[in-house]
Amino acid sequence: MNPLTHFRKTRILSPLILLTLVAIASPTVARADAVTDWNLIASTAIVTNAGQPPHVSVLSFAMVQGAVYDAVNAIDRGHQPYLVQPPSNQTDSKEAATAAAAFRVLVGFADLPGLFPSQQPTLQPIYDAYIASLPDNPPGSRAAGIVIGEATARAMLTARLNDGRGGPAPTLYPPAPGIWRPTPPNYAHDPAPWVGNVRPFIVPSAEMLRTDGPNALASAEYAEDFNEIKEIGSLYSTTRTMDQTDAAIFWQDNNPPALWNRVSRALAASQNLDIVENARLFAMENLAAADALIGCWNDKYYWQFWRPITAIREADTDGNPDTEPDPNWLPLFDPSTPVCNPPPLVTPPFPDHPAGHACVSSAIVHTLQNFFGTDKIGFSAFSNKSCTTRSFERLSDALKEIIDARVWGGIHFRTADTQGAVLGKKVAHYLEKHYFQPVQRSGFISRTQLIANR
Repeated sequence: MNPLTHFRKTRILSPLILLTLVAIASPTVARADAVTDWNLIASTAIVTNAGQPPHVSVLSFAMVQGAVYDAVNAIDRGHQPYLVQPPSNQTDSKEAATAAAAFRVLVGFADLPGLFPSQQPTLQPIYDAYIASLPDNPPGSRAAGIVIGEATARAMLTARLNDGRGGPAPTLYPPAPGIWRPTPPNYAHDPAPWVGNVRPFIVPSAEMLRTDGPNALASAEYAEDFNEIKEIGSLYSTTRTMDQTDAAIFWQDNNPPALWNRVSRALAASQNLDIVENARLFAMENLAAADALIGCWNDKYYWQFWRPITAIREADTDGNPDTEPDPNWLPLFDPSTPVCNPPPLVTPPFPDHPAGHACVSSAIVHTLQNFFGTDKIGFSAFSNKSCTTRSFERLSDALKEIIDARVWGGIHFRTADTQGAVLGKKVAHYLEKHYFQPVQRSGFISRTQLIANR
């Protein structure tokens, strides 16, 4: 049995268990770790119920997990806080602090809106039952945990006020060879072009993550990228293997940040992480992912490079003698390609360079490597787009496959993927140097300090 299957059967609160928890509020209800419980609850709220697109959902994940980390760390005090460190006792309930922090970021307060105030009727019974099922030992520890969690949630919501979410869209460049424009078949526009102007969570500015940019249209490097994707990324490719096709569709999971959070819940179980370690892990990876997406979107609208489907159909305008147009070319990511869950596959409705999936996945993979101190951690994951499971022996194996998969899908030039991976790695390295540093406490070394020094 692979770790993810075992984790699903033994560690995750299923919707049925959640409903049971709401109904009976029993203190004997089996649960996983509070951090992974509320990561799953938050994922449902962000992705399933709110329907946020991936490049918006990643910001919400970061806010929830950043507040959860500060709540748990305020009690453990093993690492530097992200935003705040409310006063606490070591006996205060970390579980109550976790639930309160996540819940309040999601629904907010009477005087400070959360991410999804309209979901309070759904989330309130889940939260109330969850809190009621927690032990209160010593007496008052549960209430103290709630106070701490609410304080860190309030700090997060306050810190992210007027941070650029939902702001104006960047100005699009006039149509020209190499410049992005909406693509067939639906000619859609980016639902959240403002993401690149959101204030980062970790790095000082999005501009510091600027990539080298796409290849010049007349260059040999551009022709190499062009001819690779024209062949292997075509809907009718004769060189793409069945496994490559599966990988391309697999990584087009309906919400890649949610997929990576599923992977991390599995890793939390397989690596036997405790609540303190989980709070730090989920905060690190989601904050890194958020800044990688912010930097990526800022870079996308700086370069505004065209997608392969446009480039291949209009290759007679690019001035490159080594590219040949095909006005009828279609990528693998076409509505006619079978998938197991809607929506159908299409070229994403925003510029090519850099690749968003590579930006986010690189930031997460390098953060996981930094957290565990090794690349050699195997995992399996299930995609709700291909409905297949893929397994990896190393974290870096997944990132390498993602870079390839976006080419196999016909939606990104390889340079967009490789430079996106560099951008994500920069965020992970900045985070490692500047945040979540262990704190020495006289006469005591926490388990989180031990894992940080592995």
